[in-house]
Amino acid sequence: MEQYEDETIEGIEDEALETPEVSYDISSYGADYDTEGLVKRINRGDIEIPPFQREYVWRINEASRFIESILLGLPVPGIFLAKERESNKLLVIDGQQRLKTLQFFYDGYFNPKVEDKKRTVFALEKVQARFEGAAYNDLSEDDRRKLNDYLIHATIIKQESPADDNTSIYHIFERLNSEGRKLTEQEIRTAIFHGPLIDLIKELNDYDKWRSIFGKRSVRLRDQELILRFFAFIYAEKDYRKPMTEFLNIFASKYKKCAAQNVAEMSVIFKKTMECIYEMVGPTAFKLTSNINAAIFDSFSVGVARRIVADKDISKTGNAYKKLLANDKYRGYVTVATSDEKNVRERFGIVESFLDE
Repeated sequence: MEQYEDETIEGIEDEALETPEVSYDISSYGADYDTEGLVKRINRGDIEIPPFQREYVWRINEASRFIESILLGLPVPGIFLAKERESNKLLVIDGQQRLKTLQFFYDGYFNPKVEDKKRTVFALEKVQARFEGAAYNDLSEDDRRKLNDYLIHATIIKQESPADDNTSIYHIFERLNSEGRKLTEQEIRTAIFHGPLIDLIKELNDYDKWRSIFGKRSVRLRDQELILRFFAFIYAEKDYRKPMTEFLNIFASKYKKCAAQNVAEMSVIFKKTMECIYEMVGPTAFKLTSNINAAIFDSFSVGVARRIVADKDISKTGNAYKKLLANDKYRGYVTVATSDEKNVRERFGIVESFLDE
């Protein structure tokens, strides 16, 4: 069985508290969808529930009462969708519990999972007597028609500007999905910026050298956030502006559908870098204490990666790392105000100079 833990990363929590100065031009409109049409759109992929969102948490009696409300003609909350610029697909921002419940009821099985050997039939529970124990196909023709024709209101938004990213969806998602456990920044990114880049990060998170350095998998995706951070600084350091969270959002948005050639290149760079650092520094890499330090991670790993890409000598990587941790200026830049533009530039510069010695 895989092991997970809620890993503490030095610096990330403080960076997440910084508020970005952002402004958007967003258009929105309302649309009413009948429930049968919603389910068909979900099954076709026209409406997409992100592969990682808040887990489906409704119990079968809660889901049953939602279906019963529709059968009784009672009002139910609307849903919130975002139109993706490239594909025109509709991404579910709020309402996944309701939409999945409808999908499950029409399919006939409650919260089916691939690994389940025996699926649970979705028969209504703790509802009015005439609906008790009924699956979709057990409903009368009139009740099925009422369910099929019931209209659910959707608010659909589209980011008009800035035109080169889609980060407004991140902020809308963050504010609307506030029930229960608050999602981490990387959990939200994984939900809304899904594509080849996020798939690559998930794959690289299993790389053995990386796992030996990081330790147990982070249940809150902190390990995956560091990998995103690695690529963001490799490819977009010159564009860095605080806060760190928004820098990573913009990168994840712009690179979400990177080409297969780029994915292959990124994979090689990350693996070679982690292999070098593991062999020459060991499993204690990126740590001042018992926890990984995000600022040490980004500056040192990117410095090593750039030497590998430039085919420069990396045989002194271990010695350079020891000297860095003994350097008071560097320690200051990786422990205080780590997202400030000046501190980011300075720590990257110090790493480069030490690796060049």
